[in-house]
Amino acid sequence: MQISISKKRYIPAILALALFLWTGLALQAQDLSHNKKSKLDKEKYKYGIEGQQAPQLSETIEWIDAEGKETDAQKIEAGKFTVIYGFQSWCPGCHSRGLPALKKMSDALKGSDKVDFLAIQTVFEGAHTNTKDKILETQEKYDLDIPFGHDQGNNASGNRSITMNQYRTGGTPWFIFVDPNGQVVFNDFHLNVDAAIDYLKKL
Repeated sequence: MQISISKKRYIPAILALALFLWTGLALQAQDLSHNKKSKLDKEKYKYGIEGQQAPQLSETIEWIDAEGKETDAQKIEAGKFTVIYGFQSWCPGCHSRGLPALKKMSDALKGSDKVDFLAIQTVFEGAHTNTKDKILETQEKYDLDIPFGHDQGNNASGNRSITMNQYRTGGTPWFIFVDPNGQVVFNDFHLNVDAAIDYLKKL
């Protein structure tokens, strides 16, 4: 069958259009695949593990007791509500918001046999400044008679706080609430301290 000259003229244009449409569909499929992967990555690496069982604290954390003396490893105790505060000594927000909030809570719940407070220096940067001696300095500065820990991690954790890795915290200051059943019920940067005190007093 003979193709006329006029029809031949349109063949390159038709082929170009087909190629354009095919490329567009391929790129759209690629975008959808990328968006799906990004969503999965965000879900996988989102901050906090609220609603999950709390990992036990690492035995590599170095601790001082409420009086500033070196002590054994602290644990999340079954049957008690545990408030964990993550900080770094050079963190401005830790001093302007986090530590005052911790002080207010621990003072309000002083003497309670239902709530334990633990402060941990979760080192993820500035290890030369956020050193072990800073936990005693911070404890004394804020008159906090609660145990303080120093968690700088190890080679296995990439020399980053093991607590940060376990609880997927987003930096400092950071509050973690663990209920008496060992479940994480709060794990975040933002904390309404007055609401938290009301909640803890009702336990």
